[in-house]
Amino acid sequence: MRTSQHLAKRGGPGIACFIPRRLSCLLVNHCSAWKLQPSVVHLPLAHSASARAREASVLTQAISPPTAETASNVDDVSGVRGAHWQVHKFGGTCMASADRIRAAAELMVNSVGPSSSTCVVVSAMGNHPTSPLKVTDLILNMIKKASRQDAAFLVDLAALQEKHVETAKQLLGQSKELTQFVASLMDDITNLKAMLQAMSIAGMSTDAFSDFVVGHGELWSGRLFSLCCRQLGADVAFMDTRDVLVVTPTNDGGSVDLDEQLSNCRLDDWFTANGCSKLVVATGFIARSPEGTATTLKRNGSDFSATIMGALLRSRHITIWTDVDGVFSADPRKVPEAVCLPSMTYHEAWELSYFGANVLHPRTTLPAMKYHIPITIRNFFNQKALGTRISDFAADMEVYQGKATIKGFATIDNVTLINVEGTGMVGVPGIASRIFSSVRDAGINVIMISQASSEQSICFAVKGGDGEAAAKVLTDRFAESIAAGRVSAIQVIPHCCVLAAVGQGMVARKGVAATMMGALAKANVNIKAIAQGSSEYNITVLIDQADSERALRAVHSRFYLSDVPIGVGIVGPGLIGGTLIQQLREQRQLLKKEFGIDLRLLAVASSSKMLMQETGVDLDNWRQDLDEKSVACDLEKFGNFLSSHYIPNRVIVDCTASDAPASKYIHWMKQGIHVVTPNKKLGSGPLEQYQAVRRMQREGYIHFFYEGTVGAGLPVMGTLKHLLETGDKIIKIEGILSGTLSYIFNTFGDGRPFSEVVQDAKAKGYTEPDPRDDLNGTDVARKVCILARECGLLLEMDQIPVESLVPEPLREVASSAEYMARLPGFDADMDAKLRQAEDSGECLRYVGVVDAQGGCGSVELRRYPKSHPFAQLKGSDNIISFTTARYFKQPLIIRGPGAGADVTAAGVFSDLLRLAAYLGAPS
Repeated sequence: MRTSQHLAKRGGPGIACFIPRRLSCLLVNHCSAWKLQPSVVHLPLAHSASARAREASVLTQAISPPTAETASNVDDVSGVRGAHWQVHKFGGTCMASADRIRAAAELMVNSVGPSSSTCVVVSAMGNHPTSPLKVTDLILNMIKKASRQDAAFLVDLAALQEKHVETAKQLLGQSKELTQFVASLMDDITNLKAMLQAMSIAGMSTDAFSDFVVGHGELWSGRLFSLCCRQLGADVAFMDTRDVLVVTPTNDGGSVDLDEQLSNCRLDDWFTANGCSKLVVATGFIARSPEGTATTLKRNGSDFSATIMGALLRSRHITIWTDVDGVFSADPRKVPEAVCLPSMTYHEAWELSYFGANVLHPRTTLPAMKYHIPITIRNFFNQKALGTRISDFAADMEVYQGKATIKGFATIDNVTLINVEGTGMVGVPGIASRIFSSVRDAGINVIMISQASSEQSICFAVKGGDGEAAAKVLTDRFAESIAAGRVSAIQVIPHCCVLAAVGQGMVARKGVAATMMGALAKANVNIKAIAQGSSEYNITVLIDQADSERALRAVHSRFYLSDVPIGVGIVGPGLIGGTLIQQLREQRQLLKKEFGIDLRLLAVASSSKMLMQETGVDLDNWRQDLDEKSVACDLEKFGNFLSSHYIPNRVIVDCTASDAPASKYIHWMKQGIHVVTPNKKLGSGPLEQYQAVRRMQREGYIHFFYEGTVGAGLPVMGTLKHLLETGDKIIKIEGILSGTLSYIFNTFGDGRPFSEVVQDAKAKGYTEPDPRDDLNGTDVARKVCILARECGLLLEMDQIPVESLVPEPLREVASSAEYMARLPGFDADMDAKLRQAEDSGECLRYVGVVDAQGGCGSVELRRYPKSHPFAQLKGSDNIISFTTARYFKQPLIIRGPGAGADVTAAGVFSDLLRLAAYLGAPS
């Protein structure tokens, strides 16, 4: 701390008027006890008579609005200002250890060229694994302890001393620079001890005292940095920015305004006194009031110091060195695929910072914006990253063009929506004023406002904890209107979240809002309120807090990832499921490159175990991983994992024939998960469950695709939907719907008995392990039920008569082997039916029938003329005939392979691609 004699050399007497009388007396006494002069608290008013004269006329001036002439309005006494200056600011993490300070110093020394100069602004030392103490936090804790009369502040002061001495030893070695730093540090520590002791005795502190004490962190780190640069051979000067920067507090007390003209004058005097060094190391965060009192630049003060110095020096560029690669398109903790933005405008930075994004505070950018000085945020620990450039839109158009329309997304969590509505509000002047003045008087900040054009309702968002208070204030203010019915409701809707999309490019781009709203709808996120300013820099929506991360990921992926990212979970990795995974592996890159569809397998579940991978399952080694990295199967947890995943579009593919997954469909869909399946259990199961799923499908953006349930890979369900949606009337659907039974009856008649044909089909893998599961007709009945319900017939399975091909005596035998052994004893019955058909020039076919006009369905063995399309079938192909009002004389026929893992998996894959098309992929 300066003595009075030193201050006199710098320009005359000081003042002590900022110190309360009681504390001033105590401090004088303790200064005596510590052998200090009472004038230790005096601060300089001005550096010279001419400077004092200039200061007198500009004490109350703040930053003026940007003008084209601004740059030429400054009297550059020193002649040092100009584009040859560059400003760099290092945050606390960059200054946290001797190694980091040395690395930063080397970087800065090397940045100085023959025609360039560098100003370095430094923060106080941050924490480091070898030294977890964060200097500014420790100093603030000391002040709190001293004002509470807690003597533990002495321990903290000793820790501060130790941290800086040890850092200086490692940084400077045994040198004269070390001696110089430690001497000044010990002087400061002694003075701080006296001041803190005085605070402790008084049991109080003041803002002025706190500001003076807390600024020492920057003083010490600045001295260390400049001494290190000197050891590296640089022509360096140390600047205590309290000698240059003059600021005045804003009305709200939360920030300060720069007195630019006065600061310019002091900067001229500083250069006159210290010379024009090529490298200047300046303290961040600290400044003086016009009266000469030490103060700080408040929140984000070191960044503010950097932009102020950039403006005062008219530098060509400002770089903020920190521990992140730049400004991200969304919070990486919530959106793992967030990208670092190469550029953004000042306005975009302002909007994002308001929503809590890690961007410069709006007030911080003002000095740079005034002189069109670009700011780049860079990662000191990853210097290969180019960082994010923040600049003027007009001056930096070439950087901006071609980039994303929306630059970033951010959220404000835990807000409450207040809705004021009533018919008596329509056309009444001053209603909005009364509402918001009431809220203002209660000290409540409004985050977002939305008003209906009918004027019947005004809603606004406040912090979650302010919701009830706001409602009470409004209820009291509008008590008379509520009693009279002019205001019908003051509604409090808690647990909300504000989601904002920011981008200056939205001004010239149509459909941005529609794209954003569509992405939210497809992610099953409901919007409660919307606000957009006429500037079109920002679209803000209010949603449920529970949907916060899902909504953020949905809109981010829509604008930044592929056109349609889809997270896939497969239940049943057997023959069909395993084949589907193989098809995904083969087609994934092509779909992503050509169509913007990113199908990412996130989870696989069998009947006993499941594998869930946040970043995606390895498609080459999924079987091994399922064996080695799986957990016990729990379909509830399986759905919860997918529903909470950051990929906004999620789908579960059920490749089983089990009831268990089908019973979860409605729950999964309520979680926002689409369902694709060849499993017939839902479509033919209890009618109430089926109708609930279809209602969910119709009422929201959650899709249920089931093409593979009938005809495997054949477009049976798609064709039926097309006929119905285009107004055709279904009269009858008839078809051979089982590949197994198609093969059996296409082969039966070659001279072999029926049992031998069944044994042949089983040997070739056409039947289930127990052929009775095919021959009893249940599978065909399920398909008939699905087709009938699609036609609008509300049938249950037990309402469909089924002709079983399993002889009555064999239906209850214990095993498949016993059934096959006894089946030859019943060949005579089937042989007789075959002879009767052949004698009439016909053939036998096992068919399912939907009689739409009669409102019924059936499964039976029928005889068809050999000229009929059903008689022309070969192998295991399926065939379906649609008789409709349009296709009456000649039915519409679909024919092809209707069984097999490849075609069934292909049908499921087709449903996945259809889902992608619904979600926005190009068709």
